[in-house]
Formats: sequence, C-alpha cells, structure tokens
Amino acid sequence: MMKLYGEHNPAPNPRRVRIFLAEKGMDVEHVHIPMRQGAHKAPDFLTKNSLGQVPVLELDDGTCICESVSICRYLEAIQPDPPLFGTTPLEIATIDMWIRRVEWQVMSPIGQIWRHTHPFTAHLLTQYKDFGESNRAHADRAYHWLDREMADRDYIAGAAFSAADIMALTTVDFGSFIGTPIPEDCSHLKAWHERVSARPSAGA
Repeated sequence: MMKLYGEHNPAPNPRRVRIFLAEKGMDVEHVHIPMRQGAHKAPDFLTKNSLGQVPVLELDDGTCICESVSICRYLEAIQPDPPLFGTTPLEIATIDMWIRRVEWQVMSPIGQIWRHTHPFTAHLLTQYKDFGESNRAHADRAYHWLDREMADRDYIAGAAFSAADIMALTTVDFGSFIGTPIPEDCSHLKAWHERVSARPSAGA
C-alpha cells in the first residue's frame, strides 16, 4: 500500500495531497512527520527526500515521489476519475496555468512572510523582517488581482472544481494562519473560499 509522509495542518503542501486524495476517494497510509521536532531532517527520512521536505509519496516498491503537484499528477494518472487536472488540451493547460499563478503570485509572498517574520521559522534561517513585512503588500495585491479574476466564474480555473482550487485553498488558509487573510473587500474571492471550504475534502 502506498504511504504518504506528511505533516498536520496548517502545513499547506501535505494538505494539498490529502484534499486531492479525498476528492479521488483514494485511501493511502498516512505517516506523520513532525516537523517541529525535526523529523523531516532525520537521516532515514532524507533517504526518501534529500531536501528534507514533505509531502513524500512512497510507492509499493519503495520509489518515492516528492513535490505536492507532482504527487497529485501521479495520483491523477493512476485514477483519472474524477478528473482534477482537466481532460482536454485546453482544460489541462488552463488548470496548469492557474496552479503556477497561484504558486508564484499568491504563495510566493505568503511564503516570504512566513519565513522572515514568523517565530516558528526563526531558528531555520536568518530572518530579514523588513523584507518579510514588505511582502504583505505583494500578498494584498495578489489577493485583489485574484478577486478580480474570480468575478465571472465559480472556480479558479473555470466552471469546475480542479487541482487549481486545491492549491489556492491551501495557500489562502495558510495565509490566514500567518496573519495574511483574504481582505474583506475581496467579495468574489471570499465567496469562492466559502464554496470550496464547504466541500467535505476541505477537512482533510
């Protein structure tokens, strides 16, 4: 049976895969890697991912797949229904485009805020707090940009729920955890958040 090595919420990347699995109705063994205790940097775990990051999907033969989107693509390939990465060339490209946009435009500044301002990460790197705080303006602009994009559709990449929504939901919820929530005036984005948060998979 496949094993998914990950961390509990609010860690966004392992949650991406858990939501994806829940949407697919797939069952894998979950192995908790407590990052606060440094378990992701332990020698035995580094044999699975030399970067010491979660999530990691270990296949039955011991092969390990790292990176949350890559894991989800593998799961999509072995269980295509329901499709979460699209079925037509245009759908596949559009969903991929929005995954990259969410990661670069929204998650990137949130990640810098997390790394450079949060007390949980102070022991991991030299924090440049002014730089971290400067990213709040970038996050705010990204939220308002995405709010405008969501004015005419229900989901991130179009009319149907997709992997892009999973990436965005975990990003937005992590942003809220570190004190960078959706601005109150982003009504379209807030409505989307309520919509996708109501899905049973969101509790994964």
